[in-house]
Amino acid sequence: MEYKKGNNFLIKSWPHAFLHIDADAFFASCEQSLNPKLKGLPVVTGAERGIVSAASYEAKDLGIGRGIPLWEVKKICPNAIILPSDYESYSLISTRMFSIMRRFVPIVEEYSIDEAFSDLTGMRRPLNCSYHEIGRRIKEQIETELGITVSIGIAPTKSLAKLAANLQKPSGLTVVPGRLIENLLQKIPLNKIWGFGESTTNYLKKFGLKTAYDFTLKDKNWVKQHLNKTGLEIWKELRGEMIYEISNETHEKYKSISKTKTFTPPSNKRDYILGQLIRNLESACIKARRHNLVSNKLIIYLRQQNFQSFGVEIKLDKTTNSSLLITPSLKKVFKKVWQPNIMYRSTGVILSNLKANNKIQESLFTDKIKVIKMEQLTNVIDIINSKFGKHTLHQAASLQVNFTSRGNREAKSNKWTELLKGENYRQHIYLPRWSIKAN
Repeated sequence: MEYKKGNNFLIKSWPHAFLHIDADAFFASCEQSLNPKLKGLPVVTGAERGIVSAASYEAKDLGIGRGIPLWEVKKICPNAIILPSDYESYSLISTRMFSIMRRFVPIVEEYSIDEAFSDLTGMRRPLNCSYHEIGRRIKEQIETELGITVSIGIAPTKSLAKLAANLQKPSGLTVVPGRLIENLLQKIPLNKIWGFGESTTNYLKKFGLKTAYDFTLKDKNWVKQHLNKTGLEIWKELRGEMIYEISNETHEKYKSISKTKTFTPPSNKRDYILGQLIRNLESACIKARRHNLVSNKLIIYLRQQNFQSFGVEIKLDKTTNSSLLITPSLKKVFKKVWQPNIMYRSTGVILSNLKANNKIQESLFTDKIKVIKMEQLTNVIDIINSKFGKHTLHQAASLQVNFTSRGNREAKSNKWTELLKGENYRQHIYLPRWSIKAN
């Protein structure tokens, strides 16, 4: 590789070429795509939650952002169109977006429902065009076929490509060869660096750093002294050295599973907050069982109105994926994070140390009879919920979640109001609904 003398920034244009694609205001854009009459209007999703899940750029221009209570949205823009979320349709459009990418490149890393990475290195000759042209073709194809806009960044590393994609939203295409890395970094504040949280950002600011460029000017020993391994990896990536490769794995292998829930209005009721955590745990365990994974470590956390989060890690006595076996441990430590008279806006759990559910070494002190009974009961719950819908059967401790207002629970997306023949409230065909009328 070639580097500049003095600051050691990469100047070779394309030792590697990574593409990052990020759909713009994805949920709201999906609604506008499914119902073209909404194009150009301030659209907000999240009616069923009572807070904004996503806002179209027309709504964002009015000051409406994610997480804002819907009553505040109505004050800002009385004409805002507030819709319930239709996650199944969003997932279908996401799948189609990634499929379009695979027409051009063989490997696509699905980073989230609306983001993906790909390695374009070596694709210029097969496609007979530049990296910029590859990005333009992918972008044009997605926007034409799906009716949504996407922003694309192309750069020598994944971290730089992600920063580039966010630089010209919406519907931007930013290409950053090695010799222009410095120009990109000078425009990126510390809090926009992928992988840096609030605490890391505030820590670096104490040393007078303001931008990603300031951070990358620090030498390697300084970074090693003040940050962990991840911080050093990010430093290298921002300077043009590839550390993170593209993963072609689908989400069949998880290191952890997290589930969160933001609710409105905020609450300080102990039983309600605990119920939310247990519901989070049930959802995380359902996903773990779906992928035949078990965990021996749980993290629970609560987020206050000022967005400060407090959590605790729990070492489980039994490696499991049954919420019935984990809940007693959760209840024991709940008092360490919950404080009376504090208003909370969201809860979350993380199942970590995941491993395949086979040949797990049992502890000598495990109550095997109890474990077998709980696992059998969990299997029965899964069978019933698969027929009648997620959380049809759930723990009584999470019952309050069903009866506490978290927005307009009667708000239903189009798929519920236009049922096809043979569908019911719990069972329906996995298709978007705007163009389909019920029989």
